[in-house]
Amino acid sequence: MRRPPRVLLLLALLGPPLRSLSAQQSAATAQVFRTFANHVVKIQVIETGSSAKSTIGSGFFVTGRGHVVTNYHVISSLINAPERYRAELIDSTGTAKKVKVIAIDVVHDLAILSSGLASPSYFTPAVTPIAQGDRLFALGHPRDLGLSIVEGTNNGLLLHTLYPHIHFTGSLNPGMSGGPTIDESGHVIGVNVSTAGNQLSFLVPADRVVALLAKALATDGKRSPSLAQVGLQLREYQDVYLRNMFDSSTQKIAFGPFHVITQPAPFFRCWGDASPARELAFQSARHSCETDDEIYLSEDQTTGSVSVTHQLLTSQELNAFRFMSLYSERLGRHDFSSGDEEYVTPWKCKARNVANGATKQRAILCVRRYRKLGELYDGVLKVAVLGAGKAGLVSTLTMSGVTFANLDRLSRRYLGMITWH
Repeated sequence: MRRPPRVLLLLALLGPPLRSLSAQQSAATAQVFRTFANHVVKIQVIETGSSAKSTIGSGFFVTGRGHVVTNYHVISSLINAPERYRAELIDSTGTAKKVKVIAIDVVHDLAILSSGLASPSYFTPAVTPIAQGDRLFALGHPRDLGLSIVEGTNNGLLLHTLYPHIHFTGSLNPGMSGGPTIDESGHVIGVNVSTAGNQLSFLVPADRVVALLAKALATDGKRSPSLAQVGLQLREYQDVYLRNMFDSSTQKIAFGPFHVITQPAPFFRCWGDASPARELAFQSARHSCETDDEIYLSEDQTTGSVSVTHQLLTSQELNAFRFMSLYSERLGRHDFSSGDEEYVTPWKCKARNVANGATKQRAILCVRRYRKLGELYDGVLKVAVLGAGKAGLVSTLTMSGVTFANLDRLSRRYLGMITWH
């Protein structure tokens, strides 16, 4: 008997041909789409003055009484300017139905809508065990092109956030926000929320949907969400987020002749760089820490972030006068985030000299207030250590969406943790 070629033996050991495996996966995707497409809706936000669509998103039924989950950012216009906008859903049959926002979770970018539209087909949100690498399916309406399904994989939770998102390796596109990402059995794993392109997409975990839906059904829309509730949720969030920041357990590093803060909390990531070693009048090194936390408020405003940046300046070439001029120029640079005057006041700054033991500092605190969300502020604290000869440190703490009490408390803690090495 003739021996089969070695390559055929290897293929036999490897299992079914790739074409067969691909066909099986395509069949599974098609089956998922056929089974669950009628659970998903398109959300349209309409500007009442022009009667034209201003926002397109997705959502999905979670009760037989027509309750729908979507992202907060899809319907945020209804909260920011309810007199100017209305919203409707369009189901799989093409039926349009006006919707009402009955619950929001601005921190996790979720909203529950009430439509009153009887829906025999709906998902029942629950926490479902899932492993990294498991195959998932995202459903939604990309760019208003019709309902689509996208295959991808679960790649675990993002590490650099207080409340992690799921990293979904799949191509989410604008318009799919608020749609469900499910497993092959139809368990909701998360809600489509954002993308960074190149197969980097992110989901709100299903446990946040479970929690918000329970609250929504308990009140059943008796009190409509408002900007006052958004402000309250932000204040509760930043109290937790900032509670232990810059306390005695915060890590410090030696940075030139100084001690500075690094990694203010476990979910921060830090990195550094420095000017190349060549003939320069001065050298610059940088150490920065930030998170992936960001809360959507409107098209022109995000909040909920904290960052720390240290810049070390040294020179053997510049005389004392020229080095001090360089140092003052770096301290005086104000690269503030822009903001629509509808939402925030102009920046106001105050400067003063302070002392932390033997460490003398020049501190500049700049603040702006949120106009519509109660007593919340953005703040930037810039600090320069004085009397260091030809070495200088410019350290910057940036906070957004915090109460003035937290802004003041953290600024004082921050100043107290910058010292001579």
